[in-house]
Amino acid sequence: MVAKKQKEHYWKLNLLVLGLCLFIAASASFGCGIFWVEPLNSYKLPGTDYPLGFWFAQQGSIIVFVLLILTYALVMNRIDRAFYEPSSITKSDSSS
Repeated sequence: MVAKKQKEHYWKLNLLVLGLCLFIAASASFGCGIFWVEPLNSYKLPGTDYPLGFWFAQQGSIIVFVLLILTYALVMNRIDRAFYEPSSITKSDSSS
């Protein structure tokens, strides 16, 4: 069985990764789509006539969210392997 201290460390890492993802998501949606839209609108999306602020408000935030979900899954898989690798399970735990 995994020690209580190890479980606490696992959840602290999980909350840190989740908090970072939420901060990035809020920055992309509210920051780029609402708060910084005027400075971003001075730039055009390459290959189109769309202002960058408008693009972030419409599609950019969705792309950021999808990339965050992928990143979260990959990072948490790595953390899960680090904390719950099969070699850390004792033979008595695997026999029950």
